Amino acid sequence: MITVQFKLLPNEQQDKQMHETVKEYISSANDLIYYCNTQMQAPRLSSSSFRAMLPSAVKNEVVNTVKSILRKYGRGSCGTLPVLRNPVSTWNNQNYKLQDGCIVFPVWADGKSNRIRVKAVIEEYQRERLGGKLGSFRLTRKNGKWIAQIAVEAQVATQPGRGVMGVDLGLKNPAVAVTDTGKVKFSGNGRMNKYMKRKHRARRKALGKAKKQKAINKLNNKEQRWMRDQDHKISREIVNFAITNDVGTIKMEQLANIRQTARTSRKNEKNLHTWSFYRLASFIEYKAQLAGIRVVYVDPAYTSQLCPSCGKANHAKDRKYQCSCGYKGHRDIVGAWNIISAPAVAGNRRSA
Repeated sequence: MITVQFKLLPNEQQDKQMHETVKEYISSANDLIYYCNTQMQAPRLSSSSFRAMLPSAVKNEVVNTVKSILRKYGRGSCGTLPVLRNPVSTWNNQNYKLQDGCIVFPVWADGKSNRIRVKAVIEEYQRERLGGKLGSFRLTRKNGKWIAQIAVEAQVATQPGRGVMGVDLGLKNPAVAVTDTGKVKFSGNGRMNKYMKRKHRARRKALGKAKKQKAINKLNNKEQRWMRDQDHKISREIVNFAITNDVGTIKMEQLANIRQTARTSRKNEKNLHTWSFYRLASFIEYKAQLAGIRVVYVDPAYTSQLCPSCGKANHAKDRKYQCSCGYKGHRDIVGAWNIISAPAVAGNRRSA
């Protein structure tokens, strides 16, 4: 199961109804948790066990939430009795539907259950992930925005390819892939990414001097959305390239502590410390897994220095790599070649 989340754009009336729904959901769940905890034995709960201004389907989800929390509390997974605070409400897969760019689900309004049709902002990559069997729908609110979270049973390929591919992640070239047959794929535009970061950094600095914190927060969200979208596009290109070339295993560098160990120029230092290598690696990983491709993390030591032909260590000059044996190539391609043959690391940590 994977989770797909996207933003909702309710009108004023729908916004009010959604606020009332999540408030009632949380209140009912907390009351049931407290009631069950005070009993000598756990009562048999159902939607008829309590009164709430919620559709019957949502009341059933309240019961399921309470049972799950009480099971965890009974096992000692949480030290104190949990109290739900974040706004949330849940519908099962039979009580909502996605239709014409909207999500349709029941709420309580005018003393009865009514279905509302709320506009959804669903990107292309999210539509791809929503192609599987849909599970429960969870409504929550983050940073003042309504968010839909839908569980999806992903269809995983059962016949993986036979080849191996190395992927080198970096700043100038976000991702460079090389297959064991010699096919090469450059993905992403590092210069564009750095330009966008400089642009937003300068804008934040100007807003900071003007003491406009709300505008700064809004700008940060805009930058992160743009970068996240780029990582989705790059990861999709990499995985599609692997599928086209019958690749069954993708190898990437273990990126733990890269910000502390990587050497870079002063002009790239700020980008290094704000770049989400982990996010891009995780996007490649989950898209690869959905395609039935295994992902392995390898030791990054000397992958950009060793000659793929003779094994001698050399330092590249900018993007150009040259060895005394006569081998010449692009530094990132050399890195991807060496990643193919590099040993796997225990635990496959990829935090960066």
